[in-house]
Amino acid sequence: MDVSRMYDVLILGGGNAALCAAITARRAGRSVLLLECAPKHFRGGNSRHTRNLRCMHDAPSDVLTEAYPEEEYWQDLVKVTGGETDERLARIAIRHTATCREWMKQHGVRFQPSLGGTLHLSRTNAFFLGGGKALINAYYAAAEKLGVAIAYDTEAVDLEIHDGRFHSASLNGNRVLRAKAVVAATGGFESNLEWLKRAWGDAADNFIVRGTPYNMGRVLKVLLDKGAKRVGDPTQGHCVAIDARSPKFDGGIVTRVDAVSLGIVVNRHGARFYDEGEDFWPKRYAIWGRLVAGQPGQIAYSIIDAKAMGKFMPPVFPPFKAASIGGLATALGLDPLALETAVADFNAAVRPGNFDHTVLDDCSTENLTPPKTHWARRIDTPPFFGYPLRPGITFTYLGPAVNERAQVIFEDGRPSPNVFAAGEIMAGNVLGKGYLAGIGMSIGTAFGHIAGEGAARHALA
Repeated sequence: MDVSRMYDVLILGGGNAALCAAITARRAGRSVLLLECAPKHFRGGNSRHTRNLRCMHDAPSDVLTEAYPEEEYWQDLVKVTGGETDERLARIAIRHTATCREWMKQHGVRFQPSLGGTLHLSRTNAFFLGGGKALINAYYAAAEKLGVAIAYDTEAVDLEIHDGRFHSASLNGNRVLRAKAVVAATGGFESNLEWLKRAWGDAADNFIVRGTPYNMGRVLKVLLDKGAKRVGDPTQGHCVAIDARSPKFDGGIVTRVDAVSLGIVVNRHGARFYDEGEDFWPKRYAIWGRLVAGQPGQIAYSIIDAKAMGKFMPPVFPPFKAASIGGLATALGLDPLALETAVADFNAAVRPGNFDHTVLDDCSTENLTPPKTHWARRIDTPPFFGYPLRPGITFTYLGPAVNERAQVIFEDGRPSPNVFAAGEIMAGNVLGKGYLAGIGMSIGTAFGHIAGEGAARHALA
């Protein structure tokens, strides 16, 4: 990194969106510097923990089965967000996924069929061979080969922006760097526990940060303080139910508990509080973090029996196990009578049906609140298993507003000529709430490309 030099394009961030922008801008012939605030062995942000990309396609295509057309993708997004999404930007991201895989392959990414136990994703999601870390390593290798300059342990702590135009970045170590255009791809603020607590109150003390510990929201705060128009609710984000025994930071995808739809979930009083079988797990797994966050002490417990084992991707921590429901309650620290009552009430409400976890089956409950709409089977076959759950936050949705060119929009309604944003930092434009498995990578890939193209174009002007 040469701080005396004027770079064409400065990329802030080191994950998927940042790398897509950096490679795109460099392939357009521009000088590019990428700043990753993490050390090299932690590079890649939350992209290190991803597994797949949600893709539209009109026919079977390499690792994708059947078809997943644009309109179905869009309707799935509308359903999980409750309509809180910018349709124009969402459709840009969706359409980009129809063609981006070839570009990804050209830059070293390899795909594989969906993994067993990943639940209903072979039609909608393309899995990365080697997971997110392999994808990140491939992109860094491609970027370095193309001549992208990369600086690790380097963070932008302030941006000089006047009248919506970027001029320079102040870096840690009292350094200043100039560039013709900047792409902010630094993620949300989920690793900033003080900011989380301002948004959530004391409940945030019981949150676990599922992703990188380096997403402190510094660049996000600077952009908002410098007049970027804000979108998104600071309490909204990609928040899933993960094992309560997970580390405070960076546990990743292996801490997620996917047994929820195969049994029941109770709070610390032994009471159920939501429909575990509302819809396919990839469309509902990201609501369970917020649901658990709303329970006393931000704790819940997934309860299954022997029939469910082997039907979901096992998390990294083994379940608690007992020969009886009362014994399981004792192992989990719950009131045995309360859990026995919850299971008995659930079992009595289960109506006969044809269990099939690959479809929205007809196994449901009757006269039970909350109901279980699908995959309701009696919990009656020992041994019984339980996983303690906490809210696991992956990334937040508060961010700057952007337009279809990934330009940051300022409070006066004007887009910046040379400030762009991509990835999780601007995902709230598409995700007002809720989540679909793999859509974060879709947003980051699409707007990373768009931001890189726009920054390169501006640098030439």
